[in-house]
Amino acid sequence: MPIPLPSSDRKLRFALVGCGRIAANHFAALRQHAERAEWVGVCDNQPASPHRGNCYTEFDNFAQGDLEYMSTSSDGGNIWRTPVSPAGNPKGLGGQPVVQPDGDVIVPFESLHGTIGDFESTDGGQTWSHENTISKVSFHPNSGGLRTSPLPTAEIAADGTVYVAWEDCRFEPKCSANDIVFSSSSDGVTWSPVSRIPIDPVGSGVDHFIPGLAVDPATSGPGTHLALTYYYYPDTACTAATCDLDVGFVSSPDGGAHWSAPTQLAGPMKLGDIAATSQGPMVGDYISTSFNAAGAAATVFAIGMPHTGNVFDEGMWAPSTPLPVASAAEATREASSAGAATGQGVGAAQEAVRRD
Repeated sequence: MPIPLPSSDRKLRFALVGCGRIAANHFAALRQHAERAEWVGVCDNQPASPHRGNCYTEFDNFAQGDLEYMSTSSDGGNIWRTPVSPAGNPKGLGGQPVVQPDGDVIVPFESLHGTIGDFESTDGGQTWSHENTISKVSFHPNSGGLRTSPLPTAEIAADGTVYVAWEDCRFEPKCSANDIVFSSSSDGVTWSPVSRIPIDPVGSGVDHFIPGLAVDPATSGPGTHLALTYYYYPDTACTAATCDLDVGFVSSPDGGAHWSAPTQLAGPMKLGDIAATSQGPMVGDYISTSFNAAGAAATVFAIGMPHTGNVFDEGMWAPSTPLPVASAAEATREASSAGAATGQGVGAAQEAVRRD
């Protein structure tokens, strides 16, 4: 069903997270619509945090080669501190801040080094650490020119474990297609081996990309619930004229050790029904997936409907009801970090920078 229009009796609130490249017209637009919109960030609502109430936002400055910046607010987003770069001046994009129960902030992002990295703050955003490497990236450019990049999607469990997922081709022969892979950490420094989410068999020819990972904040440990929405091509060897673009969903009841069979949520869509950008047809750089208080997953994604002429019919949609997490009996597909193949593949951040 389509998402209802926003309420007209309160302000719209925007968070500068994710790719978040900042330009003067972004700030100008927020000033122009100040009576109807305001800029907010990811906020610390952890009961035991000494920095409870702080809000954090990440962005990169394209004019400085995608230099990473963080800004902090201690009054709910009304006033923001002067942005600061983490130690070592890392460059990248797509940072997603998450806050642990003790108030530490971990920010996974796509580094220009061809890696997924992160940096942290343990003092309420006063200072930010050097970049840590989560993993090198192996990336398969998809067929048809659809705009994608291995931007990370990150969320946190009740015990403070951070889960990060991205698209990656390391497990596929000759990097012929992307899987969705993930890693986890309790401190942002030491990360688990990268595991493949078993949506389809290795070598199936299905290409998966643009993941949106949700972690149920009421769960923890081996019982952590995960939900993943993603786009995919059933045939990675398709062309711009023949590619069928679909939206899928899988879930895990045990911290990513085992996963459900995939559910198709939308599609097939034709790339000709997706609005074009300078970097190809675009359904968005991200998918939003979140858990509600009942422990079900709500997700939002773009659908391009068949159209004629120059007016596209591409909108944001959601399932008519939130999606349940698979039971242990239903989650029979085991994730694995074994069997990574060798082949050409690099992070897409640098290519995106060149094309911007």
